[in-house]
Amino acid sequence: METSSVRQAVLSLLHQIKRPASDRREDRRAQTDEAAREYEAFLRGIAVPLFKQVADVLRAEGHQVDVFTPGRSVQLAFPRGNDNYIEVVLDTNGAAPKLLGRASHSRNGDVTQTELVLNATANIKTLTDEDLLGFVLSELEPFVDR
Repeated sequence: METSSVRQAVLSLLHQIKRPASDRREDRRAQTDEAAREYEAFLRGIAVPLFKQVADVLRAEGHQVDVFTPGRSVQLAFPRGNDNYIEVVLDTNGAAPKLLGRASHSRNGDVTQTELVLNATANIKTLTDEDLLGFVLSELEPFVDR
């Protein structure tokens, strides 16, 4: 990496840190609000329809699965307890809002959980249905290998 690029990135961070706390809070609030709007559009336009399509295909192949939209998330839920699901949620707790893909699989009392950040940047609207399908497919095997 170019030294000038590293220098610019560090100086930009230092500039952000030196800003008054009230300005940083205001920027954070605006960033969170924008992420929430992008996430709602992502849920309506991509995530919920895709999860329903995946569920339809799985049901046609004889698998039991339901789609739920609890709170502000979408979830593929599989039978055998509350610990069997694949879901997408917006996490606004960190430094920047991020879209999380989560999976939880329970077998014989053992629970395996996965959490993956789906957006490399704070810009949720750049995520595609192919990106989301890739995540779902990568987590699907434990639920359909029975």
